[in-house]
Amino acid sequence: MRHLRILLPLFSLAVLLVLIGCGTPAAGTRAFSWESRLGPVPVERKTTPVGMLREVNLKQDMIRKGTVGRRVFRPMRPRYITIHSTQNYTGDAYNHALALKRGALRATKRRGGNRIGYLTWHFTTQSNVAIQHIPTNEQGEHADFDGPGNNYSIGIEMCEHRGNDLALTIDKTAKLTAFLMYEHQIPLSNVVGHYHWPRRGLNPPNKNCPHFLLDNGRPGPKWRWFLSRVKAHYERLVPGPVPRI
Repeated sequence: MRHLRILLPLFSLAVLLVLIGCGTPAAGTRAFSWESRLGPVPVERKTTPVGMLREVNLKQDMIRKGTVGRRVFRPMRPRYITIHSTQNYTGDAYNHALALKRGALRATKRRGGNRIGYLTWHFTTQSNVAIQHIPTNEQGEHADFDGPGNNYSIGIEMCEHRGNDLALTIDKTAKLTAFLMYEHQIPLSNVVGHYHWPRRGLNPPNKNCPHFLLDNGRPGPKWRWFLSRVKAHYERLVPGPVPRI
Protein backbone atom coordinates (compact mmCIF):
# COMPACT_ATOMS: atom_id res chain seq x y z
CA MET A 1 0.00 0.00 0.00
CA ARG A 2 2.85 2.32 0.85
CA HIS A 3 4.28 1.79 -2.64
CA LEU A 4 0.84 2.40 -4.12
CA ARG A 5 0.53 5.70 -2.23
CA ILE A 6 3.88 6.79 -3.70
CA LEU A 7 2.97 5.67 -7.22
CA LEU A 8 -0.47 7.31 -7.32
CA PRO A 9 0.83 10.92 -7.33
CA LEU A 10 3.36 9.97 -10.00
CA PHE A 11 0.60 8.35 -12.05
CA SER A 12 -1.59 11.45 -11.65
CA LEU A 13 1.27 13.68 -12.77
CA ALA A 14 1.85 11.47 -15.81
CA VAL A 15 -1.84 11.65 -16.73
CA LEU A 16 -1.78 15.42 -16.32
CA LEU A 17 1.24 15.71 -18.59
CA VAL A 18 -0.45 13.55 -21.21
CA LEU A 19 -3.58 15.70 -21.04
CA ILE A 20 -1.55 18.88 -21.37
CA GLY A 21 0.31 17.37 -24.30
CA CYS A 22 -2.97 16.42 -25.96
CA GLY A 23 -4.22 19.97 -25.48
CA THR A 24 -1.18 21.51 -27.16
CA PRO A 25 -1.89 22.19 -30.86
CA ALA A 26 0.26 20.06 -33.12
CA ALA A 27 1.33 21.31 -36.51
CA GLY A 28 -1.80 22.12 -38.48
CA THR A 29 -4.23 21.48 -35.59
CA ARG A 30 -4.82 25.15 -34.95
CA ALA A 31 -5.41 25.77 -38.64
CA PHE A 32 -7.99 22.96 -38.56
CA SER A 33 -9.78 24.66 -35.66
CA TRP A 34 -9.82 27.98 -37.55
CA GLU A 35 -11.17 26.22 -40.64
CA SER A 36 -13.88 24.63 -38.50
CA ARG A 37 -14.71 28.03 -37.03
CA LEU A 38 -14.83 29.79 -40.42
CA GLY A 39 -15.99 27.05 -42.74
CA PRO A 40 -14.63 26.66 -46.27
CA VAL A 41 -14.38 29.76 -48.45
CA PRO A 42 -17.56 29.99 -50.58
CA VAL A 43 -15.72 30.12 -53.91
CA GLU A 44 -19.04 30.04 -55.76
CA ARG A 45 -19.98 33.39 -54.15
CA LYS A 46 -18.29 35.66 -56.67
CA THR A 47 -17.62 39.33 -56.01
CA THR A 48 -15.98 42.33 -57.65
CA PRO A 49 -12.87 43.94 -56.18
CA VAL A 50 -15.09 46.66 -54.71
CA GLY A 51 -17.27 43.99 -53.10
CA MET A 52 -14.19 42.30 -51.62
CA LEU A 53 -13.13 45.58 -50.02
CA ARG A 54 -16.61 45.91 -48.52
CA GLU A 55 -16.17 42.49 -46.93
CA VAL A 56 -12.80 43.62 -45.60
CA ASN A 57 -14.45 46.79 -44.19
CA LEU A 58 -11.47 48.92 -45.19
CA LYS A 59 -11.08 52.30 -43.51
CA GLN A 60 -8.32 54.76 -44.32
CA ASP A 61 -6.66 56.59 -41.44
CA MET A 62 -3.42 57.68 -43.05
CA ILE A 63 -0.24 58.99 -41.51
CA ARG A 64 -0.26 62.59 -42.68
CA LYS A 65 2.00 63.13 -45.69
CA GLY A 66 5.21 64.95 -44.82
CA THR A 67 5.11 63.91 -41.14
CA VAL A 68 6.84 61.25 -39.03
CA GLY A 69 6.97 57.97 -41.02
CA ARG A 70 5.92 59.77 -44.24
CA ARG A 71 8.23 62.75 -43.92
CA VAL A 72 10.00 61.70 -47.12
CA PHE A 73 8.09 60.28 -50.09
CA ARG A 74 9.56 56.89 -51.00
CA PRO A 75 7.75 55.50 -54.05
CA MET A 76 7.19 51.77 -54.47
CA ARG A 77 5.87 49.43 -57.11
CA PRO A 78 4.79 46.46 -54.96
CA ARG A 79 5.88 42.96 -55.94
CA TYR A 80 5.19 41.17 -52.64
CA ILE A 81 2.72 41.17 -49.75
CA THR A 82 4.22 40.59 -46.31
CA ILE A 83 2.05 39.27 -43.49
CA HIS A 84 2.85 40.13 -39.86
CA SER A 85 1.34 39.71 -36.39
CA THR A 86 1.48 42.64 -33.97
CA GLN A 87 2.38 40.59 -30.85
CA ASN A 88 0.68 43.45 -29.01
CA TYR A 89 -1.95 41.95 -26.73
CA THR A 90 -3.53 45.25 -25.65
CA GLY A 91 -3.61 47.44 -28.77
CA ASP A 92 -6.28 47.19 -31.47
CA ALA A 93 -6.12 48.45 -35.06
CA TYR A 94 -7.29 51.93 -34.04
CA ASN A 95 -4.57 52.14 -31.36
CA HIS A 96 -1.95 51.19 -33.94
CA ALA A 97 -3.26 53.79 -36.38
CA LEU A 98 -3.03 56.48 -33.71
CA ALA A 99 0.49 55.41 -32.70
CA LEU A 100 1.67 55.54 -36.32
CA LYS A 101 0.16 59.00 -36.89
CA ARG A 102 1.78 60.34 -33.72
CA GLY A 103 5.17 58.85 -34.60
CA ALA A 104 5.11 56.83 -31.38
CA LEU A 105 6.63 53.72 -32.97
CA ARG A 106 10.22 54.89 -33.16
CA ALA A 107 13.21 52.82 -34.24
CA THR A 108 16.92 53.50 -34.23
CA LYS A 109 17.90 55.02 -37.55
CA ARG A 110 21.18 53.52 -38.72
CA ARG A 111 23.06 52.44 -41.82
CA GLY A 112 21.94 48.95 -42.77
CA GLY A 113 18.98 49.22 -40.41
CA ASN A 114 15.88 51.37 -40.08
CA ARG A 115 16.16 54.17 -42.63
CA ILE A 116 13.65 56.72 -41.32
CA GLY A 117 13.62 56.37 -37.53
CA TYR A 118 10.04 55.01 -37.42
CA LEU A 119 8.17 51.78 -38.02
CA THR A 120 5.50 52.01 -40.72
CA TRP A 121 3.32 49.53 -42.57
CA HIS A 122 0.33 49.70 -44.86
CA PHE A 123 -2.59 47.96 -43.11
CA THR A 124 -3.64 46.68 -39.70
CA THR A 125 -6.42 44.08 -39.59
CA GLN A 126 -8.66 42.81 -36.82
CA SER A 127 -11.88 40.82 -36.77
CA ASN A 128 -14.18 43.71 -37.74
CA VAL A 129 -12.04 46.19 -39.69
CA ALA A 130 -8.89 46.78 -41.73
CA ILE A 131 -7.24 50.19 -41.38
CA GLN A 132 -4.89 51.62 -44.00
CA HIS A 133 -1.98 53.78 -42.81
CA ILE A 134 0.03 54.55 -45.97
CA PRO A 135 -0.70 54.16 -49.70
CA THR A 136 0.41 50.94 -51.35
CA ASN A 137 2.63 52.88 -53.76
CA GLU A 138 4.84 54.03 -50.85
CA GLN A 139 7.51 52.03 -49.05
CA GLY A 140 6.96 51.01 -45.45
CA GLU A 141 9.50 50.15 -42.77
CA HIS A 142 8.28 46.79 -41.51
CA ALA A 143 10.39 43.92 -42.86
CA ASP A 144 14.11 43.86 -43.65
CA PHE A 145 15.58 47.36 -43.49
CA ASP A 146 17.01 48.32 -46.90
CA GLY A 147 15.97 45.07 -48.55
CA PRO A 148 13.23 43.84 -50.91
CA GLY A 149 10.79 43.28 -48.04
CA ASN A 150 10.65 47.03 -47.39
CA ASN A 151 11.48 48.22 -50.89
CA TYR A 152 8.88 46.14 -52.73
CA SER A 153 6.29 44.72 -50.33
CA ILE A 154 2.99 45.78 -48.83
CA GLY A 155 2.94 45.15 -45.08
CA ILE A 156 -0.16 43.84 -43.27
CA GLU A 157 -0.19 43.53 -39.47
CA MET A 158 -2.77 41.25 -37.80
CA CYS A 159 -4.01 42.25 -34.33
CA GLU A 160 -3.89 39.91 -31.33
CA HIS A 161 -5.52 41.98 -28.57
CA ARG A 162 -7.88 40.46 -26.02
CA GLY A 163 -11.43 40.11 -27.33
CA ASN A 164 -10.33 40.05 -30.96
CA ASP A 165 -11.49 37.02 -32.95
CA LEU A 166 -8.26 35.68 -34.44
CA ALA A 167 -10.00 33.39 -36.94
CA LEU A 168 -11.99 36.30 -38.39
CA THR A 169 -8.85 38.45 -38.40
CA ILE A 170 -7.00 35.84 -40.44
CA ASP A 171 -9.90 35.53 -42.89
CA LYS A 172 -10.16 39.31 -43.28
CA THR A 173 -6.41 39.41 -43.92
CA ALA A 174 -6.79 36.67 -46.56
CA LYS A 175 -9.49 38.74 -48.30
CA LEU A 176 -7.40 41.92 -48.20
CA THR A 177 -4.41 39.98 -49.54
CA ALA A 178 -6.52 38.59 -52.39
CA PHE A 179 -7.66 42.10 -53.31
CA LEU A 180 -4.08 43.44 -53.25
CA MET A 181 -2.91 40.54 -55.43
CA TYR A 182 -5.62 41.48 -57.94
CA GLU A 183 -4.90 45.22 -57.78
CA HIS A 184 -1.15 44.89 -58.22
CA GLN A 185 -0.97 41.60 -60.19
CA ILE A 186 1.05 39.93 -57.44
CA PRO A 187 1.25 36.10 -57.63
CA LEU A 188 0.40 33.91 -54.64
CA SER A 189 4.03 32.78 -54.52
CA ASN A 190 4.93 36.36 -53.53
CA VAL A 191 2.65 36.37 -50.49
CA VAL A 192 5.10 35.77 -47.65
CA GLY A 193 5.41 36.04 -43.91
CA HIS A 194 7.79 38.41 -42.15
CA TYR A 195 9.89 35.29 -41.54
CA HIS A 196 10.71 35.26 -45.27
CA TRP A 197 12.87 38.38 -45.05
CA PRO A 198 16.20 37.99 -43.17
CA ARG A 199 17.16 41.06 -41.15
CA ARG A 200 20.85 41.76 -41.58
CA GLY A 201 22.71 42.15 -38.29
CA LEU A 202 20.02 40.58 -36.08
CA ASN A 203 20.09 37.16 -34.43
CA PRO A 204 18.09 35.25 -35.44
CA PRO A 205 17.85 36.99 -38.80
CA ASN A 206 14.44 35.46 -39.64
CA LYS A 207 11.73 36.57 -37.22
CA ASN A 208 9.07 34.17 -35.89
CA CYS A 209 6.30 36.25 -37.46
CA PRO A 210 3.40 35.89 -37.95
CA HIS A 211 4.00 33.47 -35.08
CA PHE A 212 0.51 31.94 -34.98
CA LEU A 213 0.69 31.03 -38.68
CA LEU A 214 4.11 29.37 -38.39
CA ASP A 215 5.05 25.91 -37.10
CA ASN A 216 8.05 25.85 -34.78
CA GLY A 217 8.96 29.30 -36.04
CA ARG A 218 8.93 28.33 -39.72
CA PRO A 219 6.36 28.17 -42.55
CA GLY A 220 4.56 24.82 -42.44
CA PRO A 221 1.00 23.42 -42.48
CA LYS A 222 -0.59 26.51 -40.91
CA TRP A 223 1.05 28.84 -43.43
CA ARG A 224 0.01 26.60 -46.34
CA TRP A 225 -3.55 26.65 -44.97
CA PHE A 226 -3.49 30.45 -44.90
CA LEU A 227 -2.23 30.62 -48.49
CA SER A 228 -4.98 28.21 -49.57
CA ARG A 229 -7.53 30.58 -48.03
CA VAL A 230 -6.01 33.57 -49.85
CA LYS A 231 -6.14 31.60 -53.11
CA ALA A 232 -9.78 30.65 -52.56
CA HIS A 233 -10.81 34.29 -51.94
CA TYR A 234 -8.81 35.36 -55.00
CA GLU A 235 -10.78 32.84 -57.08
CA ARG A 236 -14.01 34.56 -55.95
CA LEU A 237 -12.99 37.80 -57.72
CA VAL A 238 -14.62 38.75 -61.04
CA PRO A 239 -13.72 41.74 -63.23
CA GLY A 240 -14.89 45.14 -62.04
CA PRO A 241 -13.57 48.55 -61.03
CA VAL A 242 -10.38 48.29 -58.97
CA PRO A 243 -9.90 51.07 -56.39
CA ARG A 244 -6.30 52.21 -56.15
CA ILE A 245 -5.53 52.22 -52.47
